This record gives sequence, C-alpha cells and structure tokens, in this order.
Amino acid sequence: MSESCCGGSASTSTATLTDTSTVVLVGNPNVGKSTLFNAATGARQRVGNWPGTTVEVTEGPWKLGPDRTIRLLDLPGTHSLLPAAPDEAVTRDALLTDSGPDRPDVVIAVVDAANLARSLYLLSQVLETGLPTVIAMTMTDVADGRGTPVDAARLAAVAGVPVVPLVARGGTGMPALARAVDAALQDRRAPIAPHLGEDVEAAVERLKPLLPEHYPPRWLALALLAGDVPPGVPADLAVAARTILADTADEPMDSEEDGEILIAERRYAWAHDVRAAVVTGSETRVTLSDRVDRIVTHRWIGVPIFLAVMWVVFELTTTVAKPLQDALQGVITGPIADATAGFLNTLHAPQPLIGLVRDGFIGGVGVVLSFVPLMLIMFVLLAVLEDSGYMARAAFVADRLMRTIGLPGRAVLPLIVGFGCNVPAIAGTKVLSNPRHRMLTALLIPFTSCSARLVVYVMLAGVFFGSQAGTVVFAMYLTSIVLVVGVGYLLRNIIFRDMADEPLVLDLPPYRRPSLRVLSAVTWQKLRGFLSTASGIIVVTVTAIWLLASIPVGGGTFGQVDPGDSALGTVSSAVAPVFAPAGFDDWHAGAALATGFVAKEAVVATIAQSYSMDDPGHGAASAPLADSLRETFRDSSGGHTLPAVLAFMMFLLAYTPCVATLAALRGTIGLRATLMSVVMQLAVAWVLAVAVFQIGRIFW
Repeated sequence: MSESCCGGSASTSTATLTDTSTVVLVGNPNVGKSTLFNAATGARQRVGNWPGTTVEVTEGPWKLGPDRTIRLLDLPGTHSLLPAAPDEAVTRDALLTDSGPDRPDVVIAVVDAANLARSLYLLSQVLETGLPTVIAMTMTDVADGRGTPVDAARLAAVAGVPVVPLVARGGTGMPALARAVDAALQDRRAPIAPHLGEDVEAAVERLKPLLPEHYPPRWLALALLAGDVPPGVPADLAVAARTILADTADEPMDSEEDGEILIAERRYAWAHDVRAAVVTGSETRVTLSDRVDRIVTHRWIGVPIFLAVMWVVFELTTTVAKPLQDALQGVITGPIADATAGFLNTLHAPQPLIGLVRDGFIGGVGVVLSFVPLMLIMFVLLAVLEDSGYMARAAFVADRLMRTIGLPGRAVLPLIVGFGCNVPAIAGTKVLSNPRHRMLTALLIPFTSCSARLVVYVMLAGVFFGSQAGTVVFAMYLTSIVLVVGVGYLLRNIIFRDMADEPLVLDLPPYRRPSLRVLSAVTWQKLRGFLSTASGIIVVTVTAIWLLASIPVGGGTFGQVDPGDSALGTVSSAVAPVFAPAGFDDWHAGAALATGFVAKEAVVATIAQSYSMDDPGHGAASAPLADSLRETFRDSSGGHTLPAVLAFMMFLLAYTPCVATLAALRGTIGLRATLMSVVMQLAVAWVLAVAVFQIGRIFW
C-alpha cells in the first residue's frame, strides 16, 4: 500500500485505520451537511471548540463496516477556502494546516445538486488541497423535481473523484458513501485540481518555488494570486504574486482586486462548464417551495407570518412545558424528597444532614430536571423549524430589523426564544456563524423577559394595580423589547464598534417534512449539552442558598431558624441599603432577589417564606401575603408604594435571570464575558429601578 501524499501514511492494517482515520465534511451552508453527519453518527456525537477558537465543531464515530470505525468531523459551512469569518477560517485550517487535532485523511465534499454551480466553486478549492476527496451529492430529489437532474457518473468523470448521490434524511445512499470513503482511505489518491487557464497555470508554476511548506503549494499559490495572505505566510509573497500574475495574465492587472476577480472568474467558469456537462435537463420548474416563498418571504406579509410562527413556538413551550415542569419538580421535591428524608430518619441521621439532602441536593436536582421538559419542547420545535427549511426564511425576513443593532437577521430567533426561556435561547445562538454576533446576541438575551419572571409580574401587579394588572404586565414585556434594542445599540457603538456589518448570504433550502431521526438526534445532542453544562452549577447554588437560610446568626439551631435571623436574612439586610434609592430597601425584597438569582420562580416562594407563609400560591388572592407586601413596600418607599413596586419589577426584569442562564452563557461566550454580562445586567437593573422610582415618586 502506497504512502499518503497528504500529510499521513497509509496503514497496513484495518485495526490502525479503525482508531486513527479522520474524515471531514466540507460544504456550503444549507447543503445538507449536518443532516448527513447525523445520519452517519446518530446520537454518538460530541461538540467542542476548535483549538484556539470559540467556533464549535461536531465530531462522532462513523462505522464504515463491521470492523472499521472512523472519526467524522462536521466542519462549519463555508462558501470559500479564502475565509471571510472565523468559522470559515476553521474549515480552511482543518484542511490546509496542522493547527487542528490532525489533518484529515479524506474529505467528503457535500455538493447540492439543486445549486450545483455554487457548490462546485468550493469543490474546485477542495481539490486544490491535494486531499483524497469523495463527493456526496445531496438534494438529488430536489434537482429531479426541478427538471435538472445531475448525471453522477458524468460528474465523477469530469471532477476525477468518486460521486455518491444520496438523500441523507432517509438514509438513501449512505452505505454507498461509506464504501467510497473506505476505498479512498486505502487508496489515498490525490485528486487532479481544475485547470484555470494557461496564464494562471503559468503564474502558479513560477510562484511555487517561492512558497513555504506550511500549505499545499497549488492552493497557496492561487490564494496569493487572489490577494489572500494566509496566517504564517510572509506578506511580501503577495506582492511577488501580483507581479508574476501581471506578467503572465492574458489581460491587464491594474489593481490589487484584479487578481482576486480573475481567479474567481476562472473558478466559476470551471464550475459552469462542469454543470453544463453533467446536468441532463434544461427545464427549471416552479416548485412548491418557490410558490410558498412568494408568501412567507414577502416584504410585508412575511413579518406577520414570522411573528405568528414564533408565537406558536412560545405558546407551545410555555403552556405544554409549565405543567410538566411543575409536576416533575413536585414529584422530586415531594414524594422523592420525603421518602429520602424518611429513609435517613430510619438511619437516625442528624436533622441538619436530612435537611441538606432533602432541601439542598434533591432540591437542586429538582431545579435541574424541571428544565428538561421546557428544554426538550423548545429544542424539538426549533429543530422542526430548522429541518423544515423555515429557519432560513425567518432570518431573511428579520434581517432588516436586526441590522439596526448590527446583527444579522438570524439573531432574531434566539432573542424571541428568550421570551420563553433564556437558557435554550442562549444555546440557540449557535445558529450564528460569526463569534462576535454570537457574543452580542448572548449578551442581549438576558434582557428578554422569560416566562419565569411572569409569575412574579402577575403576583405583584395583581396585588398593587388591580384592574390595570394586565396592562402593567404587558408594559413589562414592551420594556424588555426596548431594553434589548437600547442595550444592543449601546454595545454595538461602544464595545463592538469594529464589528463589520455582514451581508446576508442565504441558500434557501427547499421545504421538507422534518425527519424524526434528525429531530431526535439534534434534540438529544442539545439537551445532553445543557444537562452536562448547567447541572453542576445549579445544584451547588441551590444548596448554597439553603445553607445560608439555615445558618443562624447570633444564636439558634442550624436548620431551625427564622429567615430574618439566618445568614441569608442578615446578608440581605446588609445589602438592602443599596436599594434605598430604588424604594425597596427591605431585607425581604433583598432575600427574594438573592434567591431569584438561582431561579426567578424562587422569588415568590422566598417572599412567602420570609413572612412565614406556607402557601404563596394563590397569588394575589392570598390576603396575608398581599398585606405584608403592601406594608413592606409602603414603609421602605416612604409612602411611594407604586413607584417602589414598579422599580422592583424593573430590577427583576433587567438583572441576571438565573444560574442556569449563567451556565449557558459561560459555555457559549466564556467565563470572562459572562462576568462582564452579570455586571452589566446589575448596573442596568439598578439604574433602571432608581430612575423609575425617582421619576415615579413625583407623580405618586
């Protein structure tokens, strides 16, 4: 067996290939690359940042045969190997340098049969890397439906590499693709790069002796001729490349951009020539997707349709998940917690230990598991929108609005999801390819008013505003939208000033019926990521809050202490003066905000517990709680009760949503940016609360 020409050597045994071979998927966005990856690996996947970047790459094992399993990587979608964004740079680096875990043994170039010329442009660059390549041709059913079927055998002959037509959603063609990849792993034959004209080829040959060995010589020569200088390449080589191209080109090279235009034109010419040779039909039919798009992407009708779709997602998430959340947490913190406490009692365990296990550990697990129904429903619905093809249309419709704060249209989707729950919304920022867009969107999501805050809004509005309660709650959501836009505008002009506007380039995939296999794989992958990231911090924080509420200050028995005399009450009293300008410098409010840091649902329970109430849950109808609330806000506000209540609600709206959100933020934007986010949220919340109270006291 021959030596590999592409950075590795061929193995003489199947066992070695089983453990070490790496295959990568490369293709444009929305060509079915991730669907193919899910079909190959199922749920056996893990997501991690590419070394030295914040760009996530998914990998998993792919079983090619009974005794061969290889490592499959799903690289970020890109239109070119001359990258314009960090995620595209990851794809370039994976193919061309040794900066990643290892250089791939085989490339699967995913080509969209329905948009063949665009895919072939990227394929021309992949072939220039010298890596063994197999073409996986997706969307063949769409191309057939449009009357433009692609002759796979002819494409293989023209491109010089194997071509496998497939419909990954249904698994059609996957065994043939596995066989083709297996053969490529053993053969390790380098492909023949496209011929781009005698003048360009002459320039490439003259430039090759000057090049460093860090990149494949032909690809690097063409990159330099196009004016791109990859990392680690001396800048003076670009000057030499322009000079050489000016000498060899058939047309004058008057500016630096001329080389880029010339190389791009030659690649597109090759792509169109190949398409003309392999597409056997000429009729382009108007498909059902085309007819639907005339409505859902309409300039005026598209926005109401988009809002209606997202309203349905929001309603289903809140109405279906909430009962499941309550029931699951009730079972865990009720029968399971009681049974555990009873078991510990039979072992004569000390009461503090029983309290720690029951109210700390089990309570923390209850908080974690209570998120599972909500996350599950949200991830399923988002996967349905993505797999059906609507997500790309939603980004197109929202693009103009989101550009007011420097974000692409796709960013509106996680922001809207945030009104249901911030945690899956932050996870949803992964649909944004640009890391700076992802960070800005993640920083804004905590200002979207999640459904957990609604419980507190309704309670306070019902107690203090009577028949106007609905208007007050609606105003809180409007304020949330204003906050997102306002903070986004400020961040865009202060911290993200150098973030260039990115044109919206979308390939609208055809509408499809969502695949159950794809939905389950994507949902499980995201749910598992949430549980592994957020569970530890939530359990620890809930346990810490319980400990603080159980520790007596100034005498008493651990676990049997009045909330006001506990460490939690003492600390809350010490912090309370900070809120004096906002009109609620009472320890009850401070304690509620402290536990609300864990989960906003805990605010109601904390207020009830601080007044020794067993059941807060009849909301505004609970007269003793209502009376206590009125007394607290009246006394702390100097008689300006309503402004103090509004200020409290505004602080609740703007400060950190919950520790689950923090865990999701940390996993998405890193610890440092998460800490900055918390400081920003607290500052905005305090300023907003003080402003509302100080202005409101003039009128009330």
